Amino acid sequence: MAEPGGSRPRERTAPAPRRRQGTPLHPGAWWLWALALGVAATRTTNPLLLALLVVVSAYVVAVRRPNAPWARSYGAFVRLALAVIVIRLLFAIALGSPVPGTHVLVDLPEVPLPDWAQGIRLGGRVTAEALAFAVYDGLKLATLLLCVGAANALANPSRLLKCLPGALYEMGVAVVVALTFAPSLITDVQRLRAARRLRGRPDRGIRGLLQVGLPVLEGALERSVALAAAMDARGYGRTAQVPAGVRRTTAVLTLGGLLGVCAGTYGLLTAEGAAYGVPVLLAGLAAALAGLWLGGRRSVRTRYRPDRWDTRAWLVAGCGTAVAALLALAAVRDPAALHPGVVPLAAPALPLWPAAAVLIGLLPAFVAPAPEDTTGKEPS
Repeated sequence: MAEPGGSRPRERTAPAPRRRQGTPLHPGAWWLWALALGVAATRTTNPLLLALLVVVSAYVVAVRRPNAPWARSYGAFVRLALAVIVIRLLFAIALGSPVPGTHVLVDLPEVPLPDWAQGIRLGGRVTAEALAFAVYDGLKLATLLLCVGAANALANPSRLLKCLPGALYEMGVAVVVALTFAPSLITDVQRLRAARRLRGRPDRGIRGLLQVGLPVLEGALERSVALAAAMDARGYGRTAQVPAGVRRTTAVLTLGGLLGVCAGTYGLLTAEGAAYGVPVLLAGLAAALAGLWLGGRRSVRTRYRPDRWDTRAWLVAGCGTAVAALLALAAVRDPAALHPGVVPLAAPALPLWPAAAVLIGLLPAFVAPAPEDTTGKEPS
């Protein structure tokens, strides 16, 4: 029927169906993928391969990062990585470098040091070879930091806490609270500064910092009290009684396993321990996992809807492991390509098949589910 006045009735259109979110990826898969890329970064000092690793991890973060406060930490890791490179360059300029060079860029005044400080110098010649070596070394550490930052931006810390063994639950809660406190603090500061600007009040300088800092600390205290009450209501810290023999066995297995992991890792990183590195590392991991499983018997907590390790998690973790394994193989077969020299100074070349191996790390950008949408909009 027509409405009074002869106008047509308004047609009601059904809202557009929202795209359903897939099952979120297991957070442990993101960490395994990122740590494997970090291991791959430790096997090379080639700046082109390291830059390719950075691009791969950054692209996956840009495509699969959810819209959540804890996922915005990647920018802080980028700034930290740049600071690491700058500090490494400053150390090479101020303290010198063991790398000899002939291309002198600047000759700084050298400070004489006593005899007991032989091998250390302050100032002196700064060569292009020394700076190139410092950039290669700093870029490797920066790439490792960015891989860890990618894991922090992709893996939900609360869901990762549910996946931890019972023996690590208390430590995991402390880490999750520490990781989520900084983003919440930054969000509060931005919200309060925006409110002060809308009221025409200053939000910069010492005065603005003091007037913003008190509400931020008050909000942090309120969140801490609420968190403590929630943890107490959920029985945090309560443990079950286990026999004394089980406790001693757990301690021996965990401590021995960690020592085995350290010894095996040292063996893998040194040429002399390559023969015993892998078996000692595997034995240490087995002992540590057994200790964690026994230690989990003290935990009385339950899991609500635990995350499942599905095919996509295997693909994400597997592609990262493949990148690490292939670069480790390339470092053995062609060490000159993965560790270019700086004496004589020459531009590094990009090895083709190690570069193709790094590109395998892009697989999570296509097989991982769409990021969680917390703004009510359709995911991109």
